[in-house]
Amino acid sequence: MRNVRLLVSYDGSQYFGWQRQDGFDSVQQRIEEALHALIGTRVSVQGAGRTDTGVHALGQVAHVHLETRLDDGHLLRALNAHLPSSVVVRKLETCREDFHARFAAVSKRYVYVIATTRFAPPFGAAHAHWCPYALDLARMRAAAGLLLGSHDFKPFSSTGSPRGTSVRTVQRVHFHARRDRLAIFVQANGFLYNMVRTIAGTLIDVGRGRLDPSIVARALAGGSRDLLGPTAPPGGLYLVSVQYEERAFARPDAAPHGAPGVFPKLLLP
Repeated sequence: MRNVRLLVSYDGSQYFGWQRQDGFDSVQQRIEEALHALIGTRVSVQGAGRTDTGVHALGQVAHVHLETRLDDGHLLRALNAHLPSSVVVRKLETCREDFHARFAAVSKRYVYVIATTRFAPPFGAAHAHWCPYALDLARMRAAAGLLLGSHDFKPFSSTGSPRGTSVRTVQRVHFHARRDRLAIFVQANGFLYNMVRTIAGTLIDVGRGRLDPSIVARALAGGSRDLLGPTAPPGGLYLVSVQYEERAFARPDAAPHGAPGVFPKLLLP
């Protein structure tokens, strides 16, 4: 029996969130079923965060206690062979016995992706939020700066799983703007239900000129949810990474024919 840590990516449009739910297809269920088919016993896979229906992950972290003679490399390849194409375990490693993917996490980073094209993109709303309006990035940055630090983010959340406190610390908000894309990155020590999507919806309305940047400060000072913008659709949201005190997944990938990648161009004399 050993504790195994997983780095997982998945297309959330195919699932009713990460967490197993009776009668609904989930990412956790798919991984647990794949492990059952592989090792013959039922196991419980614990994720760092419970992404909701339609929300994607690039770097979800999970852990599972299991018993198998397969080493990490063979277990990784065998597990992916039992998973659907919409779920990929990118890395896998045996870790310390008491590591917990959720409780050991010190912060998480999400990105909200906005398509800023004139016409709706062909890949649809399942993977980006289409916003065909001019967005003032300076106004959005001014509003985002007010989110930094420790605040009661209850106005930025929806009713969901009960929490002991709604105070969270937002460590960073930054933007990557391209000709037809805008990505909003948010990193915090934790998130409330729909918090990132409400931040995204509010910043979009600020960028459109429908809300003043100061509305963020008013909401954090005890204002109501009604002051803020709408909860942005789930298709644009991605869990990018989970941070821990210890270094996770530090070892390079091992593959039968070498680690995949692009060979650098040879510099000939």
